[in-house]
Amino acid sequence: MREHRMLGVLGGMGPLASAEFMRRLTLLTPAERDQDHIPAVLWSDPRVPDRTAARIAGGEDPLPALLRGIRGLEAAGAGAIAIPCNTAHGWFEGMQAATRLPILHIVDAAADELARLGVPRGTIGVMGTAGTLAMRLYQVRLASRGYECLVPTEAEMAELVTPAIAEVKRNRIRDSYAPLAEAARHLTARGARAVVLGCTEIPLGIAAGPALPFPVCDTIDALARAAIGWARA
Repeated sequence: MREHRMLGVLGGMGPLASAEFMRRLTLLTPAERDQDHIPAVLWSDPRVPDRTAARIAGGEDPLPALLRGIRGLEAAGAGAIAIPCNTAHGWFEGMQAATRLPILHIVDAAADELARLGVPRGTIGVMGTAGTLAMRLYQVRLASRGYECLVPTEAEMAELVTPAIAEVKRNRIRDSYAPLAEAARHLTARGARAVVLGCTEIPLGIAAGPALPFPVCDTIDALARAAIGWARA
């Protein structure tokens, strides 16, 4: 591996999702020995202000904290940046404008993962934070790839998705499975061919119970595969 192919991971949003990203990055990398793995440095800063609150409730702007992390990763020698937080991509343009390093976009990674799962276009479901869905991060970016996005109803968000994400952040992962699985089933009942787990806490909850009987796009795995592709290019 060439020395300059160091991956920078801008994490802490939340900490468990960032740790899981590092685990999946390791497990998905074809390797026979330590030296075959991808050099990576994780900047895990849970002090970044809440992204959903910033976008829909007038909360503190997270961009200064995100840029602080990017500067730290630059100083550490990163050659590209992965951000295992979907909602943080609402500030993607501001972050990318502040660095010469390429930032791997998690929605593009999800689109590639959907194609790998045999769903290259069509109607899909997207679960995520209220902030991610309000910013239409998936709806807008995936339209050019031939996807139409269904999202949970306001009631499903309030009763199922948002509380389940909060359970993961409290480290009560098993309690999040049932509501997340129910929300995903509602999306497939309305015509989704696959469901994107568009918050990096959601795959942790879904993994805590039986596998769902339809294609599921894990955005932690999707971003890890994109990072591996970048490092091996």
